[in-house]
Amino acid sequence: MTDANTCAVPQPAPTEGAACALPGTTPATDPTRTWPAAGPQERFEILRRAKTIAIVGASDNPARASYFVATYLSGSSPYDVYYVNPRATSILGRPAYASLADLPVVPDIVDVFRKHDDLPGVAQEAVDAGASTLWLQLGSWHEGAARIAADAGLSVVMDRCVKIEHARFHGGLHLAGFDTGVLSSKRQLLSR
Repeated sequence: MTDANTCAVPQPAPTEGAACALPGTTPATDPTRTWPAAGPQERFEILRRAKTIAIVGASDNPARASYFVATYLSGSSPYDVYYVNPRATSILGRPAYASLADLPVVPDIVDVFRKHDDLPGVAQEAVDAGASTLWLQLGSWHEGAARIAADAGLSVVMDRCVKIEHARFHGGLHLAGFDTGVLSSKRQLLSR
């Protein structure tokens, strides 16, 4: 007989430092991560309110994650998507801008594909541009950048993919390469 508070499936005892993490990932219980992660409801609300997304570090290289995300957002979401890359003139047939300050609009979400050391600078650019949300992609976690954004009133999401989160909330995870195993005739939630 099992206690109602225990798992029916026996769980192996975690080995030191390996708490069920995939190789190359950081467990959610990492003590160096003290910033409160944005929950599903907050992420949903951010995506629901947004009309524009600026992808900082967008690439015209189809092998890059930012290209894959840009392709999805441009074709399968209701957002106006802008690309920020000082070395590109166009991405997916649309103009690329050298910085957030050069955009013709104020972005609601600044989706960042940049190396760790660049994140505080991008956070400050997002603040200066008047953005509503700083969104750091999968694998990106920088509490200093988060503090810069949050202190200026921006919402912060870290270590999450805009594409995956949009698909999760709008029934399109199969487009992200996930077999959801769910067949449904229910109408999709709209982001607006």
